[in-house]
Amino acid sequence: MDRDQMNMIVELMEVSFVLVETALYLNTHPNDERALRLHNNASTQYVQLEEMYQARYGPLKNTGMSRYPWAYIDEPWPWEINFNFN
Repeated sequence: MDRDQMNMIVELMEVSFVLVETALYLNTHPNDERALRLHNNASTQYVQLEEMYQARYGPLKNTGMSRYPWAYIDEPWPWEINFNFN
């Protein structure tokens, strides 16, 4: 895995974290327009990042479109990535 691919995965994880946290917050604060804008912007950003990643490196989930041959099983699996940025 090259540095660009790892950076994209880290960015996807960061944006995904924002999506989860803002969704949880909005469950209890549904009238917070600022939080809703943040959530919607993160959602748009996540979709764009996911599309860019999958165009370059293949599917992130087994529910997405795949190239031939089936590429989802290619290594490394997400939990096998060494996130050592030293």
